[in-house]
Amino acid sequence: MTTFTALTTLTGKPAADALGAAMEKMQPAPTGVGVFEVEDDSGLWEVGGYFEGAPDEVALALLAATFGARSFVVSEVPETDWVAHVKRELPPVEAGRFFVYGSHDAEQLPAGRIGLLIDAAMAFGTGHHGTTLGCLKALDRLLIDGAQFADVADIGCGTAVLGMAAAKAGAPNVTASDIDPVAVDVALANLAANDMTGAVTCVTAAGFDAPALAQAAPFDLIFANILKGPLITLAPDLAAHSKPKGIAILSGLLNEQAEEIVAVYAEAGYNLLHHDRIGDWSTLTLRRAS
Repeated sequence: MTTFTALTTLTGKPAADALGAAMEKMQPAPTGVGVFEVEDDSGLWEVGGYFEGAPDEVALALLAATFGARSFVVSEVPETDWVAHVKRELPPVEAGRFFVYGSHDAEQLPAGRIGLLIDAAMAFGTGHHGTTLGCLKALDRLLIDGAQFADVADIGCGTAVLGMAAAKAGAPNVTASDIDPVAVDVALANLAANDMTGAVTCVTAAGFDAPALAQAAPFDLIFANILKGPLITLAPDLAAHSKPKGIAILSGLLNEQAEEIVAVYAEAGYNLLHHDRIGDWSTLTLRRAS
C-alpha cells in the first residue's frame, strides 16, 4: 500500500499538541503523528502524519481550520531502497582520530584510528550532523593537547557516539543519558555492536536527573549536544555536576545562538576555550573556572 504524508505548520506548542492529538483520532488513523518545533525558540511548529493510503483531505482541512493551521500539504512517499540510500548518504565521517562508519563501510576503517560503528537509527547522532561532528573534533583537540578524562557524562546522548568516543579514548567511567527511552535502547545496541557492552552506563533521564549520574558525579568532561533552550536550563546543574576546571562540550546550537550560551555559562562559572563552526552549527568548548 502506498504511504502518504500530511504536513502543516502553526504557531504555538499548545495548539500544535492539540492538533497532533486530534490527528491521531482520524479515521482511517495515521500510522504515526509527529509534532516538532521548526527551529528552536521560533514559536513555529510542524505537525505531520503518515498514512497507509490517501488520507481524508476534507477531514484534514477541517482540522487545519479548527486549530488555526495552514492547509495540509499531502504528498505520496516514494518507495526507497533504504540500504542503498544509507550507503550513499551516510559515508564514513572522520573527526581527527575518530572514524565513524556504518556496517556497510566496515572494511574502510583505517589502521590506527578509533572506529565507532554507528548505523542509521531512530536516535540522533550518526556523526554526520555538524553538531555531533563538532563535538568529536572538540574532543580530539583536547586529547591532542594532552587532556585526560576519567569521569565523563554524555547528556542527551542519542546514539551515545560521544560517550563511546570518550570511552574508547581511555575514559574509564562514562555515563550517558537521554530523555527518550528509544534513544537509550539504540545506545545500548550501539555499545553491543562495538563490543563495548558495559563500557558506558546508559540511563533514561532528563538532564542529570538520574541516580546513576548523581553517583558518578562530579565529571571532568560533560557533553551536552542538545538545543539552546535546554542548554540554558541545564547550566546550573551542569556546573554543579562538574569537577573544578572541568570541561564542557556544548552543541546543538545555531551559530547566532552561541553568544547567548557563552554568556549563560559564564554566569555559571565557565570560560570559553574554543568556538567551532561547521556550516550553520556551533560547538563550544568551555572550562569551569573553579
